[in-house]
Amino acid sequence: MDPLTWTGGLGAYFVPVIQIAMIALVVGIIGSFTAVFATSTQPVFAPGGAVIEPWKPTTASTLAELILPAAITGLVLFTIEYFWGGEVTLGAWFASSGMPGWSVWLLTALSFFLVGALIAWMFQRAPASSYDTLTFWAGVVILFAVVLFIILAQFSSFGGAGIIGEIAKQFLPVWISLIVLFAVSIVYKRRLGLYGKLFDSVVGMIGFGIVVFWVFTGVYAGVFDLIITHDPLAQVSGMKNKIPGTPTPEGSEIYPIYLLGGDNLARDVFSRMVQGSWVVIQIAPLATLFAFMVGITLGLPAAYYGGRLDTFLSFLANLILAFPVILLFYLLVTPEIVETGLPSYMGAVLFLFPIIFLVILFNSRFFTQKNKQTLYVGGTLIIGFWLYFSLISQDRTPLNFMPDFIDLFDVPGGILVVFVSVVFVNSPTVFRIVRGIALDIKTRDYVAAGQTRGEGPWYIMLWEILPNARGPLIVDFCLRIGYTTILLGTLGFFGLGLPPESPDWGSTINDGRKLLSIFPHPALAPALSLMSLVLGLNLLADGLREESLRD
Repeated sequence: MDPLTWTGGLGAYFVPVIQIAMIALVVGIIGSFTAVFATSTQPVFAPGGAVIEPWKPTTASTLAELILPAAITGLVLFTIEYFWGGEVTLGAWFASSGMPGWSVWLLTALSFFLVGALIAWMFQRAPASSYDTLTFWAGVVILFAVVLFIILAQFSSFGGAGIIGEIAKQFLPVWISLIVLFAVSIVYKRRLGLYGKLFDSVVGMIGFGIVVFWVFTGVYAGVFDLIITHDPLAQVSGMKNKIPGTPTPEGSEIYPIYLLGGDNLARDVFSRMVQGSWVVIQIAPLATLFAFMVGITLGLPAAYYGGRLDTFLSFLANLILAFPVILLFYLLVTPEIVETGLPSYMGAVLFLFPIIFLVILFNSRFFTQKNKQTLYVGGTLIIGFWLYFSLISQDRTPLNFMPDFIDLFDVPGGILVVFVSVVFVNSPTVFRIVRGIALDIKTRDYVAAGQTRGEGPWYIMLWEILPNARGPLIVDFCLRIGYTTILLGTLGFFGLGLPPESPDWGSTINDGRKLLSIFPHPALAPALSLMSLVLGLNLLADGLREESLRD
């Protein structure tokens, strides 16, 4: 079998269209950027729509209005020439005349700057709205072409749509899940509160789509063993550092291709990238949720009661925050600290807070309804402590005491240590955010009204103050998941916490960086995955912030 190309035969119809649309998109973006610095007379319209004074372009009123656009445009042109110009470049032409090296660089930079100034000046003579229109329609064309390519790839023969087409086929369960989720959410968005309003924000919807894509990918790969094409830990003879699209030796594997090539240990890069998303999905959101429960449980009473309690809890939070985060992570996950059992004891304390939070929540909500109070509080205590003891009782730790027949799960030691470290490091920051918001909200009239009605302190904190702080907290929750994802990648990159053979993105990037200049694909795939997930979380946070402010 011959190696696959990136787009196969199907790409001959789509690649030129996407290339032209990409050029139009770049022109639109540069034009919109340079138009900001233009000095022009905008058209004036009468109430009926007639033009009283037409739009008149003028040149830049000062030299400063051209300097920044010229520099940016020249840098873009230089980058395009550097990567796609081959051996025929402007700098090479200057060097062939025998000029000194410094003069070659100076003349090259000056030439690109002057060309950039000319292009920027031309762009500034057109209305900014025309570039916005060009950018919008170029983006629509690219999106339509990509979606159509993915759809046609599902019905093409093996290799007909190249590497990208085969990857799109593997992600078919994810595409179906995304379509169903978005369709249901858009239809019922007016009944779904803040989540439904998210679909009124384009930025939030894009971020949500990226995040949910990786969530579905992690679940399908980690739980249902779908999407991946090979065992992420298996080594195939002869596939060491092979480029993307290389066929595997006959009879070695069921799937005949390494879609994104092989790494330095002959493992499938695509399968490790997909499986790495499951590692992130297991740790980052749940650890962030635990950290929020710790921060909320301590931050609300600190702000509400004040006094010595506030002083003591704030001192502890500041004490932890005084350590650099990365250094604190290193200390918690190093083998010497793990052997002392300190992470296990820390987990035994931190994992109590979700139970405390839920018990207080239900107890304050159903304080006057004794039957419901007993049901919810009792159920929380029974189920919560069963999960709690199953979580903290792990093999090869000082707290291994649960019999196997009632132990619900066995968390790998490395994941548990990283999980505890993430909760411990994030909790003080959440505490300070919750405390700051609660200090402001507790002075509001509706809080005073609740106190006048005779409501208890915890009812006021959890059912009056906390709901009105949900906007900033939800935004911070999304951002903190992204921050935790980066921390997990950093730990994996330095080989701390998780096992060395783990397919998490940080470890995979670290494995691939050793031969990065020769074989970039083993490190590039997980790096782009990590970047896209963090970008999606940031966009989702921006969308939620917009909608929470409107709310």
